[in-house]
Amino acid sequence: MQRQRERRAERTDRRSSVRTERRERSRSEARTDRSAELRAREALQRRGRDYVGANRDRSYGARDRDQRSYRDRDQRNWRDRDQRRDYRDQRNYRDQRSYGDRRDYRNQRDNRRWDRRSWRNDRRYNWHTYRDNNRSLFRLGRYYSPYRGYSYSRLSIGFRLGSPFYSSRYWINDPWSYRLPPVYGGYRWVRYYDDVLLVDTYTGEVVDVIYDFFW
Repeated sequence: MQRQRERRAERTDRRSSVRTERRERSRSEARTDRSAELRAREALQRRGRDYVGANRDRSYGARDRDQRSYRDRDQRNWRDRDQRRDYRDQRNYRDQRSYGDRRDYRNQRDNRRWDRRSWRNDRRYNWHTYRDNNRSLFRLGRYYSPYRGYSYSRLSIGFRLGSPFYSSRYWINDPWSYRLPPVYGGYRWVRYYDDVLLVDTYTGEVVDVIYDFFW
């Protein structure tokens, strides 16, 4: 009987030890599962923070790009507006200046009619006698027409010349050296072959003429 009791006690001890081991094992497994779950949660949280941070960085970068592009567009628009304004100002300035120049030109223009009789009665302009005493001065050499093949034609008062015939290369810049009267306004003494013409450079009209003036 006593042996049976001892065997029962041993079996009871074994069962209790097995139960204890099972409980310890389950507790350790539960702790392991909890720690793994915590690690997984922490990993997910870190991923979430990283994702949020990355999105925030991307959003900030996109916002910066939008702001930069907006600023660039504004600057380009302002530059374009400034250039257009400067162009308009320059164009207005040129228009005003050209209009002012034309107006000043009209105001400065001397519209007096040329009196071709009065100067011939003035003894100061006796070019006949002066030419007789200074014959070499009136030898200017060959005349070259502005047009090839053009030949001399005797012109009269009222005839209208083409502008090449009274360009600056044909002007007599010092009329007094030939005892011709000074001119005013748009009038110019012009050499035409051996003749001298007084031309209104505004219209090209011949207003006075001296034939065979040069040798």
